[in-house]
Amino acid sequence: MALIVQKYGGTSVGSTERMKAVAQRVLATQKQGHDVAVVVSAMSGETNRLLGLVKELTDRPDDREVDVVVATGEQVSIGLVAIAIQTLGGKARSFLGDQCTIVTDSTFSKARIKSIDAKNIFKALKQKEIAVIAGFQGTDEHGNVTTLGRGGSDTTAVAIAAALKADACEIYTDVDGVYTTDPRICPAAKKLDKISYEEMLELASLGGKVLQIRSVELAMNYKVPLWVKSSFSDDPGTLCCEEDESMEDVVVNAVALDSNEAKIAVFGIPDGVGIASKIFGALDEKAIVVDLIVQNVPRDGKVDLTFTVGKADLVKATDVVKKIAKAIRADSVETSGDVAKVSIVGVGMRNHSGVAARMFEVLAKEGINLEAISTSEIRVSALIASKYAELAVRSLHTAFGLDAKRAKKK
Repeated sequence: MALIVQKYGGTSVGSTERMKAVAQRVLATQKQGHDVAVVVSAMSGETNRLLGLVKELTDRPDDREVDVVVATGEQVSIGLVAIAIQTLGGKARSFLGDQCTIVTDSTFSKARIKSIDAKNIFKALKQKEIAVIAGFQGTDEHGNVTTLGRGGSDTTAVAIAAALKADACEIYTDVDGVYTTDPRICPAAKKLDKISYEEMLELASLGGKVLQIRSVELAMNYKVPLWVKSSFSDDPGTLCCEEDESMEDVVVNAVALDSNEAKIAVFGIPDGVGIASKIFGALDEKAIVVDLIVQNVPRDGKVDLTFTVGKADLVKATDVVKKIAKAIRADSVETSGDVAKVSIVGVGMRNHSGVAARMFEVLAKEGINLEAISTSEIRVSALIASKYAELAVRSLHTAFGLDAKRAKKK
């Protein structure tokens, strides 16, 4: 008998009919002799609906109150899923974040989990109940409702799995696994049977919508076997696990695209020690994550600094940067949301040279200019104009043999 944590996303619980299907799958797992804890997201579109109501009131709402609003989506889902399980003859008990207990920091809308007291979940499982847990939410040490950011239910699921020392964590969504790239952009994309934690971590950070980055971090840190499966089929899915030797044979394993990037450029910054730290320190105080950074060589005592943030943070980041730019007497600030980040990922890059050069050559042949570049040991990223995004993905996918390689396995 195993202890399994299953997570169902918004599309999986998008209607009462879908919730019945989830209840059937969960009960089938329990009937195999396993203990089951289920983490549930808000119904598809519900979080956006709630945020839309907030936006009708203001463009700059208080983050604490936004969390109070959007956390209600998961509360509805867990109650309905628990009822669906009970209707089918099963035993189930729903849990909000403060009933688990999931304690987070106080960074509203992007909170990080600090601890989980799983005694109530263990108690439910001991009574042969299926624990139905609200994803995406927790409470800080002051009792405030907090949310974990987009995709936060994935993080909840992995954190619960780690706290319970579960044998596996299964993420059920509307796709049947992790692909070499987005199949909607590149029809030649193929599903991977397994992927390393490190590669999945890179893909999650690069705009991959399958898993939230913090869920992968937790899985890697606590060695939680993490499966990505479809709630609409019985496909075995993709296993996210520790790296093995066979993974190193593939130079590039996936191509990622992030269209949620925005660019901020600060021109004519007086060259001096500590100037950059003032800008990025101010952004950090507002919990704004900065990605690609480019600074030119000083000229006439001034430098230009360009960096990217998430599009959702552009308004807030622009306010911060303009204030700092005025204080340091920079010439001007310009912003753009018309950019995208394309990346190649593969643990095999560690043992192969010339990968970046090949990527740049492919993009140059398509007439695609690079506005910024970033690399890691197993990843190369480039910022490009958004109008070239899909062309770049398809070209790189073909150039690195992902089309042919996957097709040969048929």
